[in-house]
Amino acid sequence: MKRLLTVAALAAATITTAPAALALPEDAPPPPSISVPVIHYRTAMIDGVKVFYREAGPADGPVVLLLHGFPTSSHMFRNLIPLLADKYRVIAPDYPGYGQSDAPDHKQFAYTFANQAEIVDKLVTQIGARRYALYVKDYGAPIGYRLALKHPERVSGLIVQNGNAYDEGLQSPFWDPIKVYWRDRSQKNRDALNNLVTLDITKFQYTDGMGDVARISPDNWVHDQALLDRPGNRDVQLDMLGDYSSNVPLYPQFQEFFRTRRPPTLIVWGKNDKIFPEEGAHPYLRDLPKAEIHILDSGHFALEDRLDVMAPLIRDFLDRNLTK
Repeated sequence: MKRLLTVAALAAATITTAPAALALPEDAPPPPSISVPVIHYRTAMIDGVKVFYREAGPADGPVVLLLHGFPTSSHMFRNLIPLLADKYRVIAPDYPGYGQSDAPDHKQFAYTFANQAEIVDKLVTQIGARRYALYVKDYGAPIGYRLALKHPERVSGLIVQNGNAYDEGLQSPFWDPIKVYWRDRSQKNRDALNNLVTLDITKFQYTDGMGDVARISPDNWVHDQALLDRPGNRDVQLDMLGDYSSNVPLYPQFQEFFRTRRPPTLIVWGKNDKIFPEEGAHPYLRDLPKAEIHILDSGHFALEDRLDVMAPLIRDFLDRNLTK
């Protein structure tokens, strides 16, 4: 019993004296504060379809609208959003058929770029985003540029990441079987595109052309593929691949928008992308001669391995052009 009392007394003494040992000097500077942006995961009903979007930043801040590509969703912007949200209202939707948004049967919903642009337009109008800088990637380019044609006065700037608006950008062999399907919508030609929604191709899009594959989280292709493998989603993707042809006749109109409106533009392009190669980046300078262009040693998803380079470029561009 005496030994137990002694141990208890020593323990009490240790607890009593510990705070004094850890106390900071009275004149010590306070610990640095860390601002952690809050990201909200919201949904809105648009034409009977539940549309998911990520939103962060001050409600009255300049809006940056992030438009994702294939085969992903707003998930591709998960690391960039917190780096912008202290000053900017950042909005990143998932198109119907992608990410966390509803994916109606393709026989009941038109999976076209015109309709996807209409959905995004109604979403941003509903949530009060009346002016925005467009960040466009892959599919996000024709969707965003369709918004720009409809509301040119709303576009405060462009950030282009491997998003095409020129014939030169569609010459990759990747597009050859897709172009065959554009010319002949037979079931045989449609079936020839099935491999484009398989795990091997999804992983390829994330890893090919990357300088350091160890920077690429496997969560990316696991996440995307789980959504692609949902019942009926393959038809969603094949409909969209088929309808990409509808964007090509609009290229002259997109280019006219660039020339007449001259929005401040930042181009950040992964030069090793075999889907939208570097040849699609430089033609922008014909119509936007003051655009800032950075060709990166990266691939299709440059944000995954070059965020440390791209985020400062994007932040500097926005600070110079959106907060004057």
